[in-house]
Parts: sequence; structure tokens; C-alpha cells
Amino acid sequence: MRPVDRTTRREQILEVLRAAVSDGTLAPGVHLAEVELSEQLGVSRGTLREALRHLQQDGLLVPDNRGRLSVRVVSAHEVADIFAVRAALEALAAEQVCSRQDRSGAVAVLEDRLAAMAQPAADMGERVTRDLAFHEALCTLSGNDVLHASWRNVSGLARAAVTAAGPSAALANTAAARHAPLVALVRDGDGEGAQRFLRQHMAEAAQNLLTQMGDGSTPS
Repeated sequence: MRPVDRTTRREQILEVLRAAVSDGTLAPGVHLAEVELSEQLGVSRGTLREALRHLQQDGLLVPDNRGRLSVRVVSAHEVADIFAVRAALEALAAEQVCSRQDRSGAVAVLEDRLAAMAQPAADMGERVTRDLAFHEALCTLSGNDVLHASWRNVSGLARAAVTAAGPSAALANTAAARHAPLVALVRDGDGEGAQRFLRQHMAEAAQNLLTQMGDGSTPS
């Protein structure tokens, strides 16, 4: 991991650490030593702790009995649960967006996020971030703040699940082509079709992760 520019160190630390978790540089189960990390990143331990607390709130880090943080290890059972919750939330979001008479603004936002996903990414962390930004945009566009907050609570776990499965599953799940049909369904106002698509989309995403994790069972 690269040293951090002090002028924007708080945001950069968070970005660097999140990317390190996403691409496996900080592997699941690895304990985070504050002294080593603060020296490596060139920041104070107090500033580092702020970023670590944020990642803990996102679900990417977990404390042990002594309060020491480590990268979250996501089980196969949790993968199925995480993506089932996402399917329910995003299906509801899609229904609400599709029910509007004027969806042109929403479609434009989703098209913009889709175009970003189609661009080359510097690393796996960036690919996962673009994927999550697309899905979060759908939840934001629903106008349902409770739904959006609920989605954000599970998004960190989704990122951790992708990390646990490795880059092959992430590449498959974050492909722009997998997401393009949803934009078309929203454009057409096909709420039922969008809901069906998202449930299948999330089931396939979970299955991709489970296969890479060595559990070929079908998510319930």
C-alpha cells in the first residue's frame, strides 16, 4: 500500500484500506496492526483509527475479544443471506423507480453508472466500487431513505463477500453486460420484469461467489 498525502489523509486512508481489503492485499482474517499500518501509510494512529472505525461500521472489519480489528471472514451461509437481502431491497427500489411517469432522469443516472462500469479499472477494488455505485444509485433513485440506509448497511458485507471469493467471481459479477438489462427494464417502466431480473441477478451473483469459495450449493 502506498503512503498517503497528508492534505487529504483521512479520505485517502479510507480509500487505500478499502481497496486493500477489496483486492485481497489485506486478506480475510488478517489482523490489522495499528503501529505498522500508521507507519506504512505515514499518518498518526489517531487518524488511522478513524478510518478503521469507518470500515468496521461498513462491516469490512470485526473486533476480537480484546478489541483488535481484523478483516472480516464471510461464510458461505452469510453470502446467501447478504444477496437475498440485497435482492429484496433492490427489487423494491426498482419497483418504485419504474412506477414513475417520468423516468428519464433515473435512466440517465443508471446509464452513467453503467458506462463507468464498462471502463477499464485500475484494480479489483475499483471494479467492485463501481458495481456497488450502480446498485446504490438504484436505491437512491427510489426516494426511499429507509431502503437506502438499509442497503448501505449491507453493502459493506457484500464487498467483504466478494473479497472472500476472490477476483474471478468479482470479474464475473461486476461486468457491465450483466447490468445493462436492468437499465432497459427501468426505461420501459417494467417493474415486474425489473424485480424478476434483480432476484435472478443476485442469485447468480451469490452462486458465483459460492462456487469460488468452494461451496457449490444453490442459495436458498
